[in-house]
Amino acid sequence: MSEVHTDAQVRPREIIEAVRRLEAGGLVGLPTETVYGLAADAENPEAVARIYAAKGRPADHPVIVHVHRQADLRHWAAEVPEAARQLAAAFWPGPLTLILPRRPGVAEACAGGQGTIGLRCPSHPVAQAVLAIFRGGQGGLAAPSANRFGRISPTTAAHVRAELGDDLLVLDGGACAVGIESTIVDCTVQPPRILRPGLLQATELAAVLGIPAETLLRPAGGAPRVAGALPAHYAPRTPLALRAAADIDADWPATADAGVLARHPCPNGRSTRWFQLPDEPVGYAHALYAGLRDLDAAGLGEIWVESLPPSLPWLALRDRLDRAARGSGAGP
Repeated sequence: MSEVHTDAQVRPREIIEAVRRLEAGGLVGLPTETVYGLAADAENPEAVARIYAAKGRPADHPVIVHVHRQADLRHWAAEVPEAARQLAAAFWPGPLTLILPRRPGVAEACAGGQGTIGLRCPSHPVAQAVLAIFRGGQGGLAAPSANRFGRISPTTAAHVRAELGDDLLVLDGGACAVGIESTIVDCTVQPPRILRPGLLQATELAAVLGIPAETLLRPAGGAPRVAGALPAHYAPRTPLALRAAADIDADWPATADAGVLARHPCPNGRSTRWFQLPDEPVGYAHALYAGLRDLDAAGLGEIWVESLPPSLPWLALRDRLDRAARGSGAGP
């Protein structure tokens, strides 16, 4: 068995126990640099079905397969285009998912009935430690976000336990460094295109591929279905409204039933219902889901979120909040 190197919060014996459960068809809460995933053996249909049941995930909604940095992509993909190789070489391990033509008969349970597969190589040391010994380093883990389908993604082990219960083994790798889901790039077309924005920017991808960034952002009509692309997603149960900063400040003194996520301080001093997030995309992303979860658990009537700038670096965060607003307020 390979030597196990992990985050300080996870002991080697926990890694080994997690691998044992995964190889036996069980589920494990797995930290990645983006969000925590609910992991299962991607090539065990019964295990993948347990993910769908635990999350309440629609059967036609595909899940991403996570692989080790030394995994052979040809095991999963019928073809690995040159553009995909270039992106993997530049950004893996990291918050990038590549959509590739799926090799027939492989990981069908993860595909949502499609002929494609989403592959990602996470950079979190705990995820890599698990993948290094899972099925000899050549296995894949289906690992969508470890929460009920459509709700706020978890960025700490405590979030996972609150969503899915204490019976689930959750490897505590600390708070996720990135904090929102990976950028998804469709490599089944040339040039590739972004199907879900993330903190890895179109400009960075385009520089590697030698194409204009706008090409990657072209409309994706007829593209494969991918994780996190439904109109309503990432949503709190509390109704969420996106509002201009001036409108929030004007209405704040008169409300006792709203919580706020803003990029500027509370106008009349500190408040337990007002969370100021960093005024730059990386820090904002790291804090976003934890802030939404805290306000969602506070028993408020509404959550107000300050509208984000229209510039490209904020695209992924606007995407998440637009979908969160559409899906908010639903369900018990």
